[in-house]
Amino acid sequence: MPARDEEGCIGSTLDELTSTLRGEGIAYEVIVVDDGSGDRTRERVWRFTDPRVRLVENTGRHGYGMAVRAGLLHATGDAVAIMMADASDSSRDLVTYYRIFEQEHCCVFGSRFVRGGKVIDYPPHKLVLNRMANWFIKMIFGLHYNDITNAFKCYPRDAIEQMQPLISPHFNLTVEMPLKAIVRGFPYAVVPITWTNRKTGVSKLKIKEMGSRYLFIVLYLWLEKYLSRGDYKRAVPREAAIGAPAGKAGTDHV
Repeated sequence: MPARDEEGCIGSTLDELTSTLRGEGIAYEVIVVDDGSGDRTRERVWRFTDPRVRLVENTGRHGYGMAVRAGLLHATGDAVAIMMADASDSSRDLVTYYRIFEQEHCCVFGSRFVRGGKVIDYPPHKLVLNRMANWFIKMIFGLHYNDITNAFKCYPRDAIEQMQPLISPHFNLTVEMPLKAIVRGFPYAVVPITWTNRKTGVSKLKIKEMGSRYLFIVLYLWLEKYLSRGDYKRAVPREAAIGAPAGKAGTDHV
């Protein structure tokens, strides 16, 4: 959970997340990565009483991608989920992710734009750009999945290991991670999720700064898919699970 200047919401986000996971009997660790906050984000996390919530400080280069990469170095679980600190992602959806992971040991990707998915208070201009970008990625990679740019996803540990080295320092990491998992042969399930716009703080995503960075990562992985002759794929590809409802795997292939 990368966090920068999130003092207004980090406490309630952690409260909701940990109480949901405890209530479901799911063993967990929450790694909050402070990405150079100038407010009291670190203090809010330090004061959180759950010992399974850990604070990591990204003391190097800052940026969403750098913060996530710093957090991955400290993750110890069999499944790793990336969530936002602003409460835009639903802890109930995380439970759904984990239940599918328990059954299928696959990546679990949420989509806000399938039947059952929902967006609340999505800025209209961002929504238009989001759908255009996801359509482009979907077309050139030949995917059924339509929400690649959404950060909220769950990966098995072996998928995290085999997508290294991660190179995106900014929000383009949200595209690099799922595309690497797909291109390198990991199956994935898709479930509908709910996304809610932040109630406090300011979004760190700067669209004007990210266009070329997203394009670079997309083209880099497109070249890997079509020109690498499978050199980076897993040795024994498994059946993919695309477009599956919660708790059930599909049978299409990536």
